[in-house]
Amino acid sequence: MQEASPARHDEELPHEGTDRHRSVSILDVARASGVSHQTVSRVINGSPRVKKETRERVLQAVEDLGYKPNRLARALAGGTVRSVTVLTSDTTLYGASLALRGIEEAARGAEFAVAVSVLDENAPLTPDDIAGRLARPGEPVLVIAFNAPGERAWRALPVDCPAAAVVELPREGHTSTRPEAWLDDRAAAAQATRYLLGLGHRTVHYVAIPSSTARVSQRAGGWRQALVDAGRPVPEPVGGGWSPRSGYLAARSLVADPQVTAVLCGNDDLALGVLRAAREAGRDVPGDLSVVGFDDAPYAAFTHPLLTTVRLDFEGLGRGAFAMLHRLLDPENAPTPPLWAEPELIVRESSGPAPHRSA
Repeated sequence: MQEASPARHDEELPHEGTDRHRSVSILDVARASGVSHQTVSRVINGSPRVKKETRERVLQAVEDLGYKPNRLARALAGGTVRSVTVLTSDTTLYGASLALRGIEEAARGAEFAVAVSVLDENAPLTPDDIAGRLARPGEPVLVIAFNAPGERAWRALPVDCPAAAVVELPREGHTSTRPEAWLDDRAAAAQATRYLLGLGHRTVHYVAIPSSTARVSQRAGGWRQALVDAGRPVPEPVGGGWSPRSGYLAARSLVADPQVTAVLCGNDDLALGVLRAAREAGRDVPGDLSVVGFDDAPYAAFTHPLLTTVRLDFEGLGRGAFAMLHRLLDPENAPTPPLWAEPELIVRESSGPAPHRSA
């Protein structure tokens, strides 16, 4: 899918005829759209008491002029400040941090304030606990449910709480009464596995990240299915962490075996650890060992060798999840949720043909 990115307005843009050093005001928007400043205020606050044609004209003027409404002034004037709480267990994980950035970017564009509540890894989560994390009763919620705490929070949300989530690809037959957004990392893992098999590797080993639930993660499922479909041996996955250290510890014995010629990693951090373990074991990458990561973190293009990996559009996913929630809150006026990019295999230097001895 081609990502449909909402316009970004990182700087205030003056319009013709105004002082470049003066911020655009609500009066400027009113003049440009030919309405009163009270009408502009109603549009910005989401009032239904505005004709569709007028609303579109005002919103176009807001976009053209780069107008940035002042939430504090709105609150002091007795207006409504809309907000959303994001529940996530770890803002340091690459995918979660980018999804959060996409959520915040889209929310800011729709004039929502964003609060973040970090979930404890081991704490039990009940509807009362979730409700206690919200600034106001009934406040809308977005959950980043890439791992077990996020999944538990998603299941524990009070039934009357408007919410959406970014989740691991749901299992076949799964249904949800609330909007969910996901990336097809199962298909992406299968594609990466087939790519390595196509290079002549007899099989592909897997260093795993934890699943968001007790079931096998979708990335592991895609890897396994590709091997089964190709009639190749399915090695036991190793790993179970998120960090370079866990990848390193999991891979030390794995890469010491010269029969292991291809390793797919559940994320790029694990792949860093595998590369380190391979170097210590005297394995040449990609001469006699191919390593493929997942996520396309920024450093993947600067490792030695450069890391082959799967690129995932986490920011687009976050924007799409917020748009789903916005649509739930305001079905008549919220824009259609944008599409986000499909996972893409990025081939770099860390993968290559199987050594002759394994052919």
